[in-house]
Amino acid sequence: MDEVHLWYTTLHAAHAYLQRYRSLLDDAECERAARFRSEQDRDRYVIGHGMLRELLGLHLGEDPTEVRMERGPYGKPYIPGHPLHFNLSDTKDAVLIAITRNEEVGADIETMTRTVDHAAVSEHYFTPEEIEDIRAATESKRRFLELWTRKEAVLKASGIGIMEDLRVLRVNGARNENWITHREFMRMAAPAYHVQGFHIGAHHLVSLALAVPRKAVRAWKMH
Repeated sequence: MDEVHLWYTTLHAAHAYLQRYRSLLDDAECERAARFRSEQDRDRYVIGHGMLRELLGLHLGEDPTEVRMERGPYGKPYIPGHPLHFNLSDTKDAVLIAITRNEEVGADIETMTRTVDHAAVSEHYFTPEEIEDIRAATESKRRFLELWTRKEAVLKASGIGIMEDLRVLRVNGARNENWITHREFMRMAAPAYHVQGFHIGAHHLVSLALAVPRKAVRAWKMH
């Protein structure tokens, strides 16, 4: 499997399979789902984690309910002792799962129709170079979302997942180079990440980060 598999669904399309996905969750996942106050948030969690178990079971040749996952120091799940790597991302109305072998992978999905004050958010989370890039773009909101998903994908590939100050990570460089000044990130991360961007469905933008030169990517829409 010298490629990355992307699986995508919308909450609307997957809603008919909600009970099946719920039946695949372990006790801890069921407890986590029950803590969501919003029905949409709860359904998104169930669909995402149920779909993840289903796909991992398919790749591993195991019953999805028997797939055992552990978490790294910053919470990123992994399968102990196995070369399969994966990442789950969701947005308001969709779920994305990336699966590959032998290399850490990070993925992020965003809804392009979401309402966001990208100028204000940029000031808090982007470097001066990234802010200038966004301002200069013909479609500034789209460029904002491209850089946001790139940043999230790189962080997720590293295993850290989140930082207090995202301005220490710059992701708009030529040839997808990254500038990093975060000590813990530099300790855990690969020397460089290769980031690819995609459009999936009618309204979703995806970034995929890998620590190796570009792998082939295959994408499927479930349901």
